[in-house]
Amino acid sequence: MRETFTQLYVHLVWATWDRTPWLKGEIRDAVYDCIQQECTQQGASLLALGGIEDHVHLLVRYPPKISISDLIKQIKGVSSHMVTHKMGYKEGFKWQGAYAAFTCSHEELSLSKTISSIRKNITEMARQTRTTNWTRKQNRGVGEGRRWAFLGAVSTAGPPR
Repeated sequence: MRETFTQLYVHLVWATWDRTPWLKGEIRDAVYDCIQQECTQQGASLLALGGIEDHVHLLVRYPPKISISDLIKQIKGVSSHMVTHKMGYKEGFKWQGAYAAFTCSHEELSLSKTISSIRKNITEMARQTRTTNWTRKQNRGVGEGRRWAFLGAVSTAGPPR
């Protein structure tokens, strides 16, 4: 091969500190926009983005020049800085240090199938969170304010079917 060719896909998930429901309204919108911009800045393609008030899911095609941990470090750092310094929410927005990363092969991806699976996962987690006390806080209204962004189409009504 004369040129390097890669198809590296990863499904990323991380939460806010103490699973605090920060990702609502203007903060959520700004964080999602920031995530999209930082993926582009790092040379990654954001294929899907969604979540609920206390965590995000991303499906990303990333370049071989950057490790998954460095990509996440950049996205989390830039978005956290944006909320606390540029938006002025100094009362404690931050991400948890941990994250989950699941690689996908191009064959598995068959884009609609994997994105559909991620949507289903996010929907199921939102349903469980409504009925289960995952943190010390009770019923934080996670069904409210869900936002989905898949392949450039954004809907606040719920996941596309």
